[in-house]
Amino acid sequence: MNRSTIYWLVQVLGWGSFAFVNVFFASLSKGISPLQTWAFLALAAFYLLSTHAFRLLIKYYNWFRLEIFRLITLVLLAVGFLAVSNVLAQVLINLAFGTLNPGYDFQTLVISVNLFVSFLYYGFWVLLYFIFHFLNNYTTTLRYEAKINEIRLNHLKSQLNPHFIFNALNSVRALVDEDPIKAKSAITLISNMLRFSLMMDKKQVIDLADELAMVKDYLVLESIRFEERLQVKYKIEEGAYGYKIPPMMLQTIVENAIKHGISNLVKGGLIEIKCRVGLQEELYIQVKNSGHYEPLPASKGKEEEGHGIDNTQQRLALLYGDQASFRIFNLGGQFVIMEIKIPKQRLTLD
Repeated sequence: MNRSTIYWLVQVLGWGSFAFVNVFFASLSKGISPLQTWAFLALAAFYLLSTHAFRLLIKYYNWFRLEIFRLITLVLLAVGFLAVSNVLAQVLINLAFGTLNPGYDFQTLVISVNLFVSFLYYGFWVLLYFIFHFLNNYTTTLRYEAKINEIRLNHLKSQLNPHFIFNALNSVRALVDEDPIKAKSAITLISNMLRFSLMMDKKQVIDLADELAMVKDYLVLESIRFEERLQVKYKIEEGAYGYKIPPMMLQTIVENAIKHGISNLVKGGLIEIKCRVGLQEELYIQVKNSGHYEPLPASKGKEEEGHGIDNTQQRLALLYGDQASFRIFNLGGQFVIMEIKIPKQRLTLD
């Protein structure tokens, strides 16, 4: 079940239990009429709707990112307002069902007790809601860290793979005599890539410019290996540089394009990286490569297809929920496009 389903299940069961307990004890003490039963159900429905409205307020203004003292102050004020609203709702509900007893219900002590009890109910609901959010967020953070560690390991494996090192060093060796300056540059590129892999910290996101710099080093090094077989183009909108993206995400899909696209073509082909800002301020990242994409049957597993696509989808889901997306499709039978959509600074993790 997703979070929304769990939330509504808990809401309905929780406030439904509240109504059941009240009806049960009222029937034990002095008996209860059908109208009184409906009044308790209506009060439970008010609790459900008012707490849901409070949840929408919390999410809309993103209270989870407030400093602790301001958060506590706002929560206390909101709970107090809800308690007063609930007492007024009780009067209106009893009036509507004909169960109002003015001589009793309007006593100062009774009103004070109702306010206090309502405050406790709402306070308990808020406490549970925030505990659930932070525990769920902590669990999601652990899952994300596990996934990013897996990606780091896979990336290091690919960079330190004997075939990668062999190809890179062979390219450098061929350049040592004919172009020593380019050979030194290639060695620097290899060093930068390995340093970036080893020193990448645990930040959830990094500047797009930093990721692009890493990708450019990688593609320059691959250009030495593929020579004229590899063409590279960049189309980066200026506004895109104001965005942050998950580290190694663009690098991963570019590597996927080289491995499963360009390297399989005798004449090589094109790698084009395009970044643009959408109408809703979302960032679109497209990697276009020559070739044709054919999803492998599930029976062959993910090892043959590589980890790039699966890792990208899982990381986007962990960081942005359904606000981000990844898709891969063929364009005109000659190109494959991998497209990532990322919202602007809207992470699900704190």
